[in-house]
Amino acid sequence: MATRIIRAGVIGATGYTGAELLRLLSGHPHVKLHALTSRTDAGIRVADVFPWLRGRTELRYVPPDADQIRECDVVFFSTPNGTAMEQAPPLIRDGVRVVDLSADFRLRDPREWEQWYGIGHAAPELLEEAAYGLPEMFRDRIRGARLVANPGCYPTAIILGFLPLLKSGLVRPTGLIADAKSGVSGAGRKAELGILYSEVGESFKAYGVPGHRHLPEIRQTLATVAPDPVEITFVPHLVPMVRGIHATLYAELLSDADVQQAFERAYADEPFVDVLPPGAHPETRGVRGTNVCRIAVHRPSGTRVVVLSVIDNLVKGAAGQAIQNMNLMFDLSETAGLDAIAVAP
Repeated sequence: MATRIIRAGVIGATGYTGAELLRLLSGHPHVKLHALTSRTDAGIRVADVFPWLRGRTELRYVPPDADQIRECDVVFFSTPNGTAMEQAPPLIRDGVRVVDLSADFRLRDPREWEQWYGIGHAAPELLEEAAYGLPEMFRDRIRGARLVANPGCYPTAIILGFLPLLKSGLVRPTGLIADAKSGVSGAGRKAELGILYSEVGESFKAYGVPGHRHLPEIRQTLATVAPDPVEITFVPHLVPMVRGIHATLYAELLSDADVQQAFERAYADEPFVDVLPPGAHPETRGVRGTNVCRIAVHRPSGTRVVVLSVIDNLVKGAAGQAIQNMNLMFDLSETAGLDAIAVAP
């Protein structure tokens, strides 16, 4: 395995995902933080914005166009949709590898991108090249990639939950249901009425029922392993907690196969997918702060199978998975810097 030090940059290093990248990268044995950008906080010490990083980095924020960015070996984009597709191409041409945590390079069809995100794609020539950053499916393609499209948080939990069933042909690819709940940190670090604590606390609601932006990403990825077109109903919910995603997934079995064994076999060698024993009910607090997806499989009655899939939306659903992808891109141990144990209570 390579042991050289990787110079890392983070574009948009003041949001929740950016802060999580800094927390994890600052403890990575083969990474040195080199450039961290913020338009509003340029010139300010990172440790003054995030005091828990005192003693971990002496860097100050720089503007997104600073020369230090081009000196990096890898740059993570922790930015709103539409930014990476403008700023990443020149970095890639200069030999910098990019991991994009936004949705800019997840969809293969630029017309579908425009339909869901409302703007034309600025770098359609990179859509086919971008490796979809779910290592459990695309590990070989991620290795050596110049550009990785880090999956969304909901898609990560949902795809990992359905993958063994569809790949082995155990369920109908039509009529799939994903009932998923997320903590409010998934909405980002911003002042917005709908995610204020007094608005979210003691409440619980669904949103995006007519169509959520993660839906085409989920369909596109599951279609790569399904024998027939995938039909899925995805309903996200907002729950009054900070971190975590819990996805309850439903499918109709085509045979009386041992689904527990199918999951254990599918993920036997995966360092960050933990298939629980029969009858288990994973909790979001069991993965808080970790890069682990925990899964339990149930056969309540008849031909229906129910899969419970939990992740930390900021780690396996974002920053942790991005670092897992970086490890693969640079021939490092896939688990480097990602061996944290969940924090409880």
